[in-house]
Amino acid sequence: MASLQDIRRRIKSVKSIQQITKAMKMVAAARLRRAQEAAVANKPYAAKMRQVITDIASKAGEDVDHPLLKIREDGKKLYLVIASDKGLAGAYASSVFKEAVAHIGDKATADLIVVGKKTKEHFGNRDYTIVKDFIGISERPAYDDARRIAQDLIRRFTEGEYKEVYMVYTRFVSAISSVPTTIQLLPFAGLGEGEVKSAGTEYIYEPSAGEVLGFLLPQYLVTTIYAALLQASASELSSRMTAMSNATDNAQELIQKLDLHYNKVRQANITREITEIVGGAEALK
Repeated sequence: MASLQDIRRRIKSVKSIQQITKAMKMVAAARLRRAQEAAVANKPYAAKMRQVITDIASKAGEDVDHPLLKIREDGKKLYLVIASDKGLAGAYASSVFKEAVAHIGDKATADLIVVGKKTKEHFGNRDYTIVKDFIGISERPAYDDARRIAQDLIRRFTEGEYKEVYMVYTRFVSAISSVPTTIQLLPFAGLGEGEVKSAGTEYIYEPSAGEVLGFLLPQYLVTTIYAALLQASASELSSRMTAMSNATDNAQELIQKLDLHYNKVRQANITREITEIVGGAEALK
């Protein structure tokens, strides 16, 4: 049976852990508010950008010749996998990894560009080919980060290294809900197939819809990646806030159980000492 000193030491240790998890919960909650506001504020711009691209694509027709529209039959696939730099976020990262692995299938047919230290460690330890990594941007992504990623993807695709480029990230729904999602980035396909409803606005493109489409496609890729980074950031922070909240509650339950156990052991010791005193007194009679 554990001594009273051992139990006191355990209670002190759990209380210290509880203070840490509570502080981490508060930090995640504060950052989540900013990340959620950024993700929500970006949505109208991203949606409008896609709407305009859809409209241009419908007017440009099938004769547009652009490197980002080139369809190749042969070659490997490239996956941009966005997860976290840090742990202690529940099942956030593992859900993204499962989504990516399920979509990739045979690892020999695909290369990876990863966002997040945990992403790099996970796939690097499993012999996936990582051609580029972006570390330290998962919680607070900037527009320039999205631009750098997009430029790297465009270069690799236009040079013919890959036939298709996909992005795996976590779509933020609410503070308690997020969904791992895979979308195709390159070649641009499916624009105008009912994914975006027309707002009824008529646009005039000069000098032509095809030339405007060619100019906007790289910008559209940056916008799509930036929106994904913002949603992934909000999803990571919401998962961490939930995980730390659960850890704090579990620590409180454990402290209560240890307090009860401590009182029982102390009472048993007192009872034993009284019994020994009474027994000694009886023996002296």
